[in-house]
Amino acid sequence: MSRNRSRGSRKLLVPGAERSVDMFKVQVMRQEGFAVDPERPNDVKYEVARTIGVPLAPGYNGKLTTESAGKVGGRIGGSMVREMVKLAQEQLARSR
Repeated sequence: MSRNRSRGSRKLLVPGAERSVDMFKVQVMRQEGFAVDPERPNDVKYEVARTIGVPLAPGYNGKLTTESAGKVGGRIGGSMVREMVKLAQEQLARSR
């Protein structure tokens, strides 16, 4: 799920993987107890922000601190990474 992190770029390095990554996000965030619309998986960030008290809103968020934004993104990305590690560990255990 590596992303190209050059300034202004939020594209996945694997062309065509966007839909699969979005569906994985839906699955993981539902497991975390969040209501996620599969047609708008990135909107889960607003629900996450609300639950942790971060005033994130659609549109301009220039007054939002980097720390606050990181709390939202970290909650989502961290959950996804933990799930990927769990899946990799299960796959390794099965292959032995």
